[in-house]
Amino acid sequence: MSNTTSPNVPQIVYSATSKRMIEGEIFIRQHVIDYIISGTSETYFGGKSQIYNAGDFRFAVKNRLSKFVKQPPAAGAYRSISICIDQDTLFEMKDQYQPEKLSPRAFDNVFLLKPNTLFRNYMDSLLPYLENGTQLHTDLVKVKIKEAVMIFIAANPGLKEILFDFSEPGKIDLEAFMASHYNYNGSLGEFAYLTGRSLSAFKRDFAQIFKTTPNKWLIKRRLEDARYLIKEKNWKATDVYIEVGFKDYSHFSVAYKQFFGQSPSAK
Repeated sequence: MSNTTSPNVPQIVYSATSKRMIEGEIFIRQHVIDYIISGTSETYFGGKSQIYNAGDFRFAVKNRLSKFVKQPPAAGAYRSISICIDQDTLFEMKDQYQPEKLSPRAFDNVFLLKPNTLFRNYMDSLLPYLENGTQLHTDLVKVKIKEAVMIFIAANPGLKEILFDFSEPGKIDLEAFMASHYNYNGSLGEFAYLTGRSLSAFKRDFAQIFKTTPNKWLIKRRLEDARYLIKEKNWKATDVYIEVGFKDYSHFSVAYKQFFGQSPSAK
């Protein structure tokens, strides 16, 4: 699953790994159509999880936070193709597809798509390029992304309500959002964007609500979660750091020792 830093860069990404791979909760900047070729993928968001299997086509909504675990099959590799739908391409197509009125319906962060025979044919057309490591020309990538939008909307008309909604995240309840997403390992800028605030407004509102800085509050909450998982749930220290929102074990270990006076691996 892509977490590209620019919503305007078209991408087609091929993934292959023979090891179980955990992607810490990521901020998805583009809508993504993901096809699982082999293995399984478990996705966590909004306090729930969903397992996707080989042959599944799923859709990930942009500007959401989700965690992904890739599990290869026995003696095999997890393989997938991700079509990252950039905003510039959608702007070019909006007059053809944009619904007259956007629906207020809520959509899950990630959900299954209704397939048809064209889906598999489309993905098969990409494999000769991707499996050989060929770098697709930008113009070809853009054409293939437009093709994907047309094929998938034909079978899933409701995608129009998501793809052609170009509104930015609105201002939301900061306290409730942080309580649900403090273990996301992104930047304060991303927290600010997702709560509909500038960075300065986010920091100001945060201080008024929590009476401390975002960084101090986040580290405290994450370390308290880590200690609970290690001491009460018998998790390994090396498995905890991603779960609670640290980007690497070294940073987690140092912070844990400073906060609790002992290393996370201490019994």
